[in-house]
Amino acid sequence: MTFMTLALMAMIVALLMPMAEALRDDDIWQRMLAFASIATKTSVIILVVSVLRDDWMVGVVGVLILSAGNAALMLLAHIIRRLSDVLEE
Repeated sequence: MTFMTLALMAMIVALLMPMAEALRDDDIWQRMLAFASIATKTSVIILVVSVLRDDWMVGVVGVLILSAGNAALMLLAHIIRRLSDVLEE
């Protein structure tokens, strides 16, 4: 096996840890943090696969998922914080 294949397998194993955390914890902020970690790791895996396959269109999709996914997560966190502030008053 090549080094890149072993690195890809290690990334997939590392992806399982935030999944277990998201299923275990009931706190919304911990779940959002776990899902952000899953999205980031998945995007990096897509980028590694695109380099292995020498397919840069797949890499562009990975970069778009990385940037748009994190931006959407920040918007969702802002909405949840505003809702919690309104409900406390």
